[in-house]
Amino acid sequence: MDFNDLFVNIQWADIWTACGETLYMVAISTLFTALIGLPLGVLVVLTSPGHLLQNRLVYAVLSFIINIFRSIPFIILLIMLIPFTQILVGTSIGVTAAIPPLVIGSAPFFARLVEVSLREVDKGVIEMAQSMGATTWQIISRVLLPEARSGIIAGITITLVALVGYTAMAGVIGGGGLGDLAIRFGYQRFQTDVMIVTTVIMIVLVQVFQTLGDKLVRRFNRK
Repeated sequence: MDFNDLFVNIQWADIWTACGETLYMVAISTLFTALIGLPLGVLVVLTSPGHLLQNRLVYAVLSFIINIFRSIPFIILLIMLIPFTQILVGTSIGVTAAIPPLVIGSAPFFARLVEVSLREVDKGVIEMAQSMGATTWQIISRVLLPEARSGIIAGITITLVALVGYTAMAGVIGGGGLGDLAIRFGYQRFQTDVMIVTTVIMIVLVQVFQTLGDKLVRRFNRK
């Protein structure tokens, strides 16, 4: 059997277009996830009992909101957010429409990873900075974030890998990318070769992201 016969249904132009759409969704979603999740994670830590800006009410509210969105399966969240996405971007299908639920689904997850990393910072370092008259912002920017840098990078890597899987699920509602191609052709039209190729490409993307993230973590590890 000829090698090409094994992939008779493959339209490589469509594959590469879908790959580009997936990378676009992952890149934009990761950017906004970091912009939202990082300050959210910092705020959760600072307002927690015994910390710099201790506020039990704010801490409880933030934790509650984060836990709600983390507990909703992403496929259900996609469907729930269709009206919101329609209002925000003017459509509920396509690559752009997939980004809002991707961000809303991943930002709370990343915020928790940031929280875990910041809580690992030695409290003695924070107390020393306080004794030297450092402001809260100086402690955040010069102590907490630099000390937790490798952990935050690891958190971004984990989130990035999770977003690759989320983009595949977004294909269920016509979100575009490799997931959409796999569902429309691989599953609905029983084109197994399309399913195999899209799956392999996504595995490769995950491996690349994880490898690069691990290298950055080792490079910036302060311990």
